[in-house]
Amino acid sequence: MHLTVLDAPTEWSRFAEGSIERRMLTALGDALGVPLRPKPLMLPDGSRVEVEGIDARGCLLVQLVSNQGAYKPAYRNKVMADMFKLLWLRDSVPTAERTVLVVTELIVQALGGWVARAAAELGIEIYVFDGNTVVTLRRPA
Repeated sequence: MHLTVLDAPTEWSRFAEGSIERRMLTALGDALGVPLRPKPLMLPDGSRVEVEGIDARGCLLVQLVSNQGAYKPAYRNKVMADMFKLLWLRDSVPTAERTVLVVTELIVQALGGWVARAAAELGIEIYVFDGNTVVTLRRPA
């Protein structure tokens, strides 16, 4: 199944100016040298799904886990759901080449054990947002 990338109603969609999601996408775009914006995608049946970040060529797909405050075990489920979504999108967007998950420092806790290893082996790049910039998550040994 192939998804079609659509134009968003606004450049930043639901990410308001100053929002953590917008800052995360901007920081990742700066680090990778490519502008990233949220975009809706259309399935063949007409239903839609949004990718939280995509470059203009549709090669780079990004999901964000931007939770802050106190860590909750449910955040691990969000990480795994976004990883699953990225894998599906990579197979469904014909131009997709790379998948990236960007998490806040708080969410690094959710990447313990097998989760980070699975992401690495499945080709999902993980970056950590420190509030200003992103750094690559150290790959598991």
